[in-house]
Amino acid sequence: MSRETFDRVTRGVLLLSALTLCGCEDLVVRDTTSLLAPMFQRSEIVGIVAGFGTTFAAVPDLLAMLRKRSSKGMNPRMAGIMGVFQIVWIYYGLLIASRPVVAWNAVAVVINLLSVGAYLRFAREE
Repeated sequence: MSRETFDRVTRGVLLLSALTLCGCEDLVVRDTTSLLAPMFQRSEIVGIVAGFGTTFAAVPDLLAMLRKRSSKGMNPRMAGIMGVFQIVWIYYGLLIASRPVVAWNAVAVVINLLSVGAYLRFAREE
C-alpha cells in the first residue's frame, strides 16, 4: 500500500469516526435492573458471566499439574504476574463498587496462588 493510499484511507476513517461520534451525543449508559435477578443491575450480571470465564481459565493448567504431579510446562511467572494484577483489579472493583470485579478477581488470586504453590512444590521434588 502506497503512502498516498494509506493517507487517504486514514482520512476516510477519521471522517467516518467523527460523523459517528456526532450521532452519539445522546448515547449514555442506561444500566437497568436485571429481569432475572432484580437485586442486580444488568451490568453486574454480564460481569458475573465474564468474570466466571476469565477466572476459571487457569484451572485446567492447575489440574493438569496436579494430575501429572509435575511442574513441567508451567510458567510460574505468568501466574504470579496475573495474581498481582488481579489484586489491582480487586482494588479497582472496590473503587467502583463492583461486586463481580471484586468477587471473581478474589477467586482468581486464590487459583493463581494455588498454581504457584503447586509449581514450587513439584519443582522442588523434580
